[in-house]
Amino acid sequence: MITKGDKINGRYQIIKTIGEGGMANVYLAQDTILNRYVAVKILRGDLADDEKFVRRFQREALSASKLNHPNIVEVYDVGEDNGQYYIVMEYVNGKTLKSLVKKRGALTLPEVIDIMTQLLSAVMCAHDSYIIHRDIKPQNVMILEDGKVKIMDFGIAMALNSNELTQTNSVMGSVHYLPPEQANGSGSTIKSDIYSLGILMYELLTGKVPFKGDSAVEIAIKQMKEPIPSVCKQNPDIPQSIENIILKACAKNPKNRYDSVKEMYEDVVKALNEDEMNQKKLVYKYPEHDLEETKVMPNLSRLEKNQKEEEEVPKVKKKKSIKDKVLWITGGICAVLVALICLFLIIYPKLVAVPDVTIPDVSNLTVPEAEAQLKAAGLLVASDVEEKENDEIEPGKVVGTNPQVGRTVKEGTEVTIIVAKESGKVTLENYVGMTYKTVEANLKNAGLNVIVEPRKISKDDQDNYQYDEFDIIEQSAKEGTSLDPGDTIILYYAVFTVEYPDFFAENYTLEAVREFCEENDVNLEIDYQISDEYPEGTIISQNRTGEVIAGSTLTITVTQKTPSEQPTTPEVPETVE
Repeated sequence: MITKGDKINGRYQIIKTIGEGGMANVYLAQDTILNRYVAVKILRGDLADDEKFVRRFQREALSASKLNHPNIVEVYDVGEDNGQYYIVMEYVNGKTLKSLVKKRGALTLPEVIDIMTQLLSAVMCAHDSYIIHRDIKPQNVMILEDGKVKIMDFGIAMALNSNELTQTNSVMGSVHYLPPEQANGSGSTIKSDIYSLGILMYELLTGKVPFKGDSAVEIAIKQMKEPIPSVCKQNPDIPQSIENIILKACAKNPKNRYDSVKEMYEDVVKALNEDEMNQKKLVYKYPEHDLEETKVMPNLSRLEKNQKEEEEVPKVKKKKSIKDKVLWITGGICAVLVALICLFLIIYPKLVAVPDVTIPDVSNLTVPEAEAQLKAAGLLVASDVEEKENDEIEPGKVVGTNPQVGRTVKEGTEVTIIVAKESGKVTLENYVGMTYKTVEANLKNAGLNVIVEPRKISKDDQDNYQYDEFDIIEQSAKEGTSLDPGDTIILYYAVFTVEYPDFFAENYTLEAVREFCEENDVNLEIDYQISDEYPEGTIISQNRTGEVIAGSTLTITVTQKTPSEQPTTPEVPETVE
């Protein structure tokens, strides 16, 4: 089991879990050599002993390591450590495109064009390297704060030239983005990725997927049978050029789709040009085989000729007898067929009916444990989990599901796991007696707004004072109070003050005054006064008393005796030229 602080290959120190999937778990880690954050994908322990899964995992690394594109998550390293197979990837600090659509709904046309051109450029690069992603969906696309997108999880990407592909005909991707040919088990081509990109573009424009249902089977059948809804009818502001891109990308018959991602990219780039926006609605060149039957009209001239020949043939009794037998046989066959069809219509729906499933209670379990229980009940598990604040359940563990526990749904329904997260509140301690700078830094790191205010302690009170200078002596919120990030707390700390002594009364020498000023960062100015009343060098007055303030100026008056008569300087005679 991987825990916080573990090191993979003696280099990648685990910080926390950032994703859990059916085949591998993903962790945020610190690369201790290059001093950077990385994402480490580790094959799940229960699959590490399965040679088939290990081969798939290693193929992922080999395929992904060939790709070098700004919109594809970069692979840094791959290896095995004590039986743990891992891939080290670029850490992308952003959110999935799916979460963005859930939050905002439909995006603006310029946003969709920007996102799609980045995605198409990335998939174009993959296809040029003979790699099909096979699972393009908004859950596998990260978007950064600056709008840059990155495709991730080539975990089920397949190299076209691979010699050992397993589960080629399996339905690997999310059913909402599944091409018809994958749904019916015909395998994947580059046109399969094009179909998924079209569905994704539809969702960005409308805020929802085109095909919904109570089960994965129902959605897959719609992918094969139903035409994609019109985006122009849902939003009249969307130009026909945009809808035509989706129609062409999402054609049921691959012959009607784009031949390459490059073609789709070129159409997206120019879709908002004035001369392109008012296109006629796309008409497919080839029949959509899953949508309509090909009807062959009879050859009328041949029928007329046969009818005339029959009229000219003598009606012989023997011929009529044979004809009667044929009619009886044909009628019997038709009756049997009708009976079989009726029987089929009664029994078949019962055979293919999707059974009901009650969603089990998986609260307080870890995500992998909850996922296993839900799958065992015949349910699908969404790749993204939701987070919800909860003070009763340990952060990271399951608090519930969507749909809720106890709901009756069809087998194959997708369920989203909801995990507990920390409430984010900060519970205060008693900080009195602690150094204010340490407490201030800790509380700011926790997200609080911290105000520090000094409380002056006079010299008379310092000797018996219970706290040291700069210790907290009071706080605005009591111990045990819970504050939200952004709330304010005031910390009051002790500052010991210094007061000016009476230099005359305490017989300070001039040198002692200079030392006092240097210790307390005070500027000293000296005025001399002739006096026979006090000895020379006596400080007889000062301009400041009370609290010493650093940077201020102290002026003192010092006595001196009557100066002796000084010799005069003889005048220099002017030079006569």
